[in-house]
Amino acid sequence: MSAFVSSASPTTPATPVTLDRRQGPYGEVVLRRRGGTYEIIANGCFLMDTSDGRSERLLVDAARLALTRSPGTTGTTGATGDAAPAASRPALLIGGLGVGFSLAHAAARDDWGRISVVEREEAIIDWHRGGPLDAVSGPALADPRVEIVRADLIAHLLDPASGPYDALCLDIDNGPDWTVTEDNRGLYAPAGLAACRARLIPGGVLAVWSAQPSALFEQALRNAGFSSVRTEEVPVARGVPDVVHLALNPS
Repeated sequence: MSAFVSSASPTTPATPVTLDRRQGPYGEVVLRRRGGTYEIIANGCFLMDTSDGRSERLLVDAARLALTRSPGTTGTTGATGDAAPAASRPALLIGGLGVGFSLAHAAARDDWGRISVVEREEAIIDWHRGGPLDAVSGPALADPRVEIVRADLIAHLLDPASGPYDALCLDIDNGPDWTVTEDNRGLYAPAGLAACRARLIPGGVLAVWSAQPSALFEQALRNAGFSSVRTEEVPVARGVPDVVHLALNPS
């Protein structure tokens, strides 16, 4: 059940207005507007909003830069010129549509080829397709390189028919240590990380957004066979910086 509320509803900038609320197989998802900012809440947990977007963009840029530096990539799966056919440019998977910043940023660049976005919540997809978040993602969704896959991310990664990808950019939780639902923990467990490696080309990049650094996750990446594991900080206005965990598939 859902009910969109007109964006013209009277409110003060500090007062959140619920635009849509739905119950799905993974719990409740809510879209709110606070002044000119949209917020996504899942099972009562704040996920993200449209106030900034730096960390979502850095997630994509960090993966692209790591990919161009990877010794395992070639001219057709690493950095390519803007004139190269889309099929010969790196294939990108974005795990989690969110408010659309990562997708919009990736589609704005010519150096990505196929861009697949895996999103399990039908409500979030609806908010982008003709809903309030169309202003963020509308041009990207019209890009022929872009496809939206409605599926659970872990199930998609476990499917041998999916991929291969040159880069995986995952942003479905507040981090490996702070998951939205209990079943998401499987993504950061050995089997989930093995599935990530299986979907990546040799020299491919895994980038995982997190609200805080995790030394345990870095070690889990190494234990799963990834190389060049590192963490990049994303400056924020206040509090602990967001981070992007990066790792390469060496084989």
